[in-house]
Amino acid sequence: MNERYPIGTYVEETNISIEMLEKWVAEITAFPDKLAKTVQGLNEEQLDTPYRDGGWTIRQVVHHLADSHMNAYIRTKLALTENKPTIKPYEEAGWAELADYSLPIEVSLSLLSNLHTRFVYLLKSQLKSETIEREFYHPENGVQTIKGLIGNYAWHGRHHLAHITNICEKKGWMETK
Repeated sequence: MNERYPIGTYVEETNISIEMLEKWVAEITAFPDKLAKTVQGLNEEQLDTPYRDGGWTIRQVVHHLADSHMNAYIRTKLALTENKPTIKPYEEAGWAELADYSLPIEVSLSLLSNLHTRFVYLLKSQLKSETIEREFYHPENGVQTIKGLIGNYAWHGRHHLAHITNICEKKGWMETK
């Protein structure tokens, strides 16, 4: 198994149906609870264990998810209110080294739960509208659409959840939870 990409790398769909979008939004809706249940009961030592050699700790992954999904929410709002805005990428690895990534994970779990309430509400309001096709420009990845972003962030949640689940299974922590 590829520890860095346990579910494979993200591959953007070309023909995105409304059913596919609804499935992805359902995944995004359920994600905060799935994450909270997955990390529930992990102790400080476990939270500070990297999911792979050279990888982030579980704590860093949880905080990264909050940061990344905040960026997705803001990118969506920018695309809905501006004409093909250029979004700002951010240095994920650098952010993971900042002091706030040492906070208790409950801070980011709470943030994700509340953020996803707003994010999902916004996404659902756009699903059957032409605005789902709105574009934004990512300086590293080119032109993207809101509907593509939805697929990407459904994958992103599964991707990082697999990181956490895999290290917990490898270390035998799943049985103790």
